[in-house]
Amino acid sequence: MADELVHYTTAAGVATITLDSPHNRNALSAQLRSELAAGLDRAIDDDAVRVIVLAHTGPVFCAGMDLKEAKGAGAGQQGVNEFPALLQRLWTSPKPVVAKLAGHARAGGVGLVAATDIAVAAESATFAFTEVRIGVVPAVISVPVLPRLNARAAHELFLTGEKFDARRAAEIGLLNAAVPADELDAAVDRYVTSLTLGGPTALAATKNLLQGETARTMPETFERMLALSAEFFASEEGQEGITAFGEKRKPNWVPENS
Repeated sequence: MADELVHYTTAAGVATITLDSPHNRNALSAQLRSELAAGLDRAIDDDAVRVIVLAHTGPVFCAGMDLKEAKGAGAGQQGVNEFPALLQRLWTSPKPVVAKLAGHARAGGVGLVAATDIAVAAESATFAFTEVRIGVVPAVISVPVLPRLNARAAHELFLTGEKFDARRAAEIGLLNAAVPADELDAAVDRYVTSLTLGGPTALAATKNLLQGETARTMPETFERMLALSAEFFASEEGQEGITAFGEKRKPNWVPENS
């Protein structure tokens, strides 16, 4: 389909799911979420698929939730309500998932990265947990992100919303590797080749072992975090932050001259 936002291809036992919505920086719109979920289900259900690669077009891997859709919506209508199922599908997939980032990730986009098994980015890619800067809480993404991150780094980056580069992302546990842009394809191919050498049943069992308590408690944790996240997206503060972002101005809680 010419208007699809997520492309699905397979070759040599590898399913590649590509986010292709560069006009809004691959934001997690309703359509993109639906197509991404369908692609993951398709790959997981296909016995011929051994490894899943999550890739993207354009300069941004994923900018997070689609704020245009979030503006004016009540807590029950926020797109973030559908996000836990996507993250859980990535985290619990019996097939290894590799994230390939040639560009930047923000907010929910970082959550996607954290939910994969292996993540490789070009050194030029940057990351940020921007939620607090628009008056919302990185609650849902905290479920896959916090098990990956160094605790001190998590406090700093969740609370400040500051941008950090791919090298630091690797140092604090978000990425497996940060490589020069012209080496990204080769780096991902090395990981994929190594993964295909493992027995599929053994890989699935090993993934289950590695997920540990996080996987077992994920549904209940997501339920609590989702309520918090949706509440803030619909709140007066969250709506002001979303509006300010769209209008390219500072929200009303930022002190003057700062």
